[in-house]
Amino acid sequence: MRLDDSTVGTVDIGGLSVRRLGYGAMRVSGARNAAGVRDRAEAVRIYRRAYERGVNFIDTANIYGYGESEEILAEALYPYPDDLVIGTKAGFKPGKIEPGQTSLPPLGHPGHIKEECDKSLRRLRLDHIDLYQVHVPDPGVPYEETVGAFAELQRAGKVRHIGVSNVTLEQLAVARSLCAVVSVQNAYNVGTRASESLLAACEEAGMAFLPWKPVQLEGTPAAVVAGSIAEERGITSQQVALAWALAHSPAMLPIPGTSKLPHLDENIDAAFVELSQDELARLESAAAPS
Repeated sequence: MRLDDSTVGTVDIGGLSVRRLGYGAMRVSGARNAAGVRDRAEAVRIYRRAYERGVNFIDTANIYGYGESEEILAEALYPYPDDLVIGTKAGFKPGKIEPGQTSLPPLGHPGHIKEECDKSLRRLRLDHIDLYQVHVPDPGVPYEETVGAFAELQRAGKVRHIGVSNVTLEQLAVARSLCAVVSVQNAYNVGTRASESLLAACEEAGMAFLPWKPVQLEGTPAAVVAGSIAEERGITSQQVALAWALAHSPAMLPIPGTSKLPHLDENIDAAFVELSQDELARLESAAAPS
């Protein structure tokens, strides 16, 4: 089945209406064929399949696959369909994660942000980015300087809308004092809900909330409940997690990612799962907001 506006509803991103189930492209460049060999053609098929199934929001970043995620998106879907909205990001130092590191180091210097924007525009074959997101605050650079670079890019016509990611309420307030922020992207799922206050802020202000890690419930009490519901329903616990997210808030725009076509279809099929009030209550009781 193909998503349409009535399946999951829509959310507004600065006046751009997108269906409330997107595709997160962090892993797409690592797609492999049946023999287990990295296969760019398979990555192209994943992007195309997502759009064919009705997904019209793609979330990527300059660091995903060392830029390949953006390049492959252009290879797959350029010239882009009129209803496709592309979000990308900058704010980390591109490269490899070194031993002992859990992530790339932040790099929010304004000059770096502007340079990375130009690189993303070239890779995506765009003259402006629909949604350009501050990937992470850099403790070594005042947040207002980093966000200010995004605002400058917007005034220059290279960026249509600005979003923020991995932020606190205080950082969101700083960003909103400098420019119109249309989205927030933080880690969030039924078992990991430290960003509940950010979701509430998005609901109040009419911003989209993009939960990354929307299905990774491992190690939380909600994982047990989701697994039980999944077994009863004959679906996966990941589908339960996505169905919960879609039911939890109209501001929610989950962006599950995968490098496998069957998994992509499985994620999209979650949009057609309607949890009962009892199932929703069981999930809520397993993970009260923190």
